[in-house]
Amino acid sequence: MRTTQVYIMAALAAALTLSLVFFPDASLEAAKSGLDLFLYVVFPSLLPFFILSEVMLGLGVVHFIGVLFEPLMRPLFRVPGEGAFALSMGLAAGYPMDAVITARFRKMNLCNRVEGERLLAFTNTADPLFILGAVAVGMFSMPALGGVLALAHYMSALAVGLVFRYHGLRTPPSTRDRPRTGHIVVRAARALVKQREEDGRPLGRLVGDAVNDSVKTLLMICGFIMLFSAFVAIAEKVGLARYVGWPFEVVFALFGVSPALVPAAVAGVLEIDLGTIAASRAAAPFIERALVAGAIIAWSGLSVHGQVASVITGTDIRMGPFVLARVLHAFFAGVFTWLLIPVMLGPAPVLEPGGALMSAFVGPGAFSLNLLRGFVLGTGIPCLLAAAGVVAAVVSGIALRAGRRAGRRYF
Repeated sequence: MRTTQVYIMAALAAALTLSLVFFPDASLEAAKSGLDLFLYVVFPSLLPFFILSEVMLGLGVVHFIGVLFEPLMRPLFRVPGEGAFALSMGLAAGYPMDAVITARFRKMNLCNRVEGERLLAFTNTADPLFILGAVAVGMFSMPALGGVLALAHYMSALAVGLVFRYHGLRTPPSTRDRPRTGHIVVRAARALVKQREEDGRPLGRLVGDAVNDSVKTLLMICGFIMLFSAFVAIAEKVGLARYVGWPFEVVFALFGVSPALVPAAVAGVLEIDLGTIAASRAAAPFIERALVAGAIIAWSGLSVHGQVASVITGTDIRMGPFVLARVLHAFFAGVFTWLLIPVMLGPAPVLEPGGALMSAFVGPGAFSLNLLRGFVLGTGIPCLLAAAGVVAAVVSGIALRAGRRAGRRYF
């Protein structure tokens, strides 16, 4: 770490420590709220997934999935087939489940550093229960919005994966000693048996180790939740949005988004729950509130970033690509949310009192963006189907090109 970075980090740590001293009541109440969130929501929801993922790694199930999905994951996202397991578990359990699994892959040498960074870039997703229940129903009181936010969130995650397949192109792919002959299902079964024999732990010890490692990881996550809960409370106390919200004010003014959403964006940079709540309650048009909420969910907040950083400690996976991926994810999620709302919910939410999002655009891209919105509203579902066809054609072309290069490597 450079000397300047050391000074900055030391000053920041000192300032945060002093803020806890100056605002003990706010930090204490926020830390208690963070602990309640962990005990009643995070711990019971994530612990089973953590334990089962460790057990499946030890039993060789992940290696079975790796061989089975190698022909899909390698051409599309340039990651090992085991990435399908990280993606599915991340979709089911939410963050930081993907980071835990990716770190385990790297420690087990199932992927190299660049492949781990690619995998972490597009598997960091929110769980459907949070989007459909907490955000759509609990915050916006609009269950139909859940489908829009979820679809936009997961579509944008896959889009990030397609972009990040070009990350570290000069790095050769990881290679493992796997049989190349026989049917792919037979080879997957052989990989499962081989990994189980190499692990060798009795089932009781395997489950015990899984519980022990999972609880340790979750306790670390608990610390991050409590710490960032306290910092967010202090930020609200000192009115941080007034001092650091100017970049959002500039961007929102350029695209005609209501300035009332700036505090929500600032809160969302730090913590996802506070940001989405603030976005749902802001005095702004519905589509703008939904767009900002979708972007905040994709960004996931510095609290989740800290959890990911702590999980990948001990590996050579870097945080820089992960943060860049979250910025891209937030951008894609906002765009997809804006495109999907008039198609899936109809034009009524867009044209509510207060003005539509795009009609308020005053920036240099106003004409093209209004044209795009009019095209989507005018064509509806056929427009999305056509767009999906274009995306499918591009993905198929990439897969076929990569398949031709690989020859008969996988089959």
